[in-house]
Amino acid sequence: MARTKKRLESYNNKLHVKKDDNVIVITGKDKGKRGRIIAAYPRLNKVLVEGVNIVKRHSKPSQANPQGGIIEKEAPIHVSNVMLIDPKSNKPTRVGYKVLDNGKKVRISKKSGEVID
Repeated sequence: MARTKKRLESYNNKLHVKKDDNVIVITGKDKGKRGRIIAAYPRLNKVLVEGVNIVKRHSKPSQANPQGGIIEKEAPIHVSNVMLIDPKSNKPTRVGYKVLDNGKKVRISKKSGEVID
């Protein structure tokens, strides 16, 4: 019987960042790089950041890529390795949550207190 790869998944993970947020990488080989989140994978606790964690993939010629060859693309990184950029000061900040008077829950910057959403 074949052994299966165990995945670390959960069904109710909440991430402090969303798609289209501007973030900075705080650790790893791409430390200090800034980018926009292209996709978020809450079940895996990972995000795909534009221009960060570039990997090379060898691809066979196909209809979409008739040339084939080595393609460089972004790979997901763990969400704990990125920090949201404060819209006011343009520096990394922690994320807090606040319920407004109308009952809507929004994210706020811990550094400036500015509403992010």
